[in-house]
Amino acid sequence: MPRIKMPRKSTLVDMTAMTDVTFLLLTFFMLATRFKPNEPVAVVTPTSVNTIAIPDANVILLTIDKKGRIFFDLPGQSYRQELISNIDKQFGLGLSAGEMRNFVLGASVGTDMKHLKSYLAMKPEERKDAAIETGISSDSSNNELGIWLEYAVATQRLEIKKLKYCIKADNETPYSKIKTVLDVFKKKGIQRLNLVTNLETPPEL
Repeated sequence: MPRIKMPRKSTLVDMTAMTDVTFLLLTFFMLATRFKPNEPVAVVTPTSVNTIAIPDANVILLTIDKKGRIFFDLPGQSYRQELISNIDKQFGLGLSAGEMRNFVLGASVGTDMKHLKSYLAMKPEERKDAAIETGISSDSSNNELGIWLEYAVATQRLEIKKLKYCIKADNETPYSKIKTVLDVFKKKGIQRLNLVTNLETPPEL
């Protein structure tokens, strides 16, 4: 019997649609991605063998430099927008839309309430040389850190069980300042805290 000759089909695949989708995704991520802003102060943290990373959401981060200045940070633009709006209304700061946007898109904040408007009106590089970047006060007579914590926790009401509190302190930060911050957390009924450290090699057994 004669052999049946099967017709050959082309193996060419039209990739035009796939290329279009690839460039659309690339364009989307280029336009939607926002780089993390630089931290206002450099901190050299202690080392440990802990490998748990700081989460990108549902976290309140306090940075304390070697001078004892406290900087407050809350990830998430929607949370930051609600936070600054509530603080503006409560304390009558009169923040403009641009100043609020600078807070929402910015990094940590380190100044007192009376200078917050001027602080947010500056560019990040101008704040480092400004005399008003004295850190958030945590004294018993003027405990503004407790206010920031209270309002920040309120923005996390739907994710309160996932909320983590992190302290990132410099090696040379005075212990008295760390104790003051811990006392503020204690007064707010917050008992579980996370200390941010640099990763070191585990000891050999």
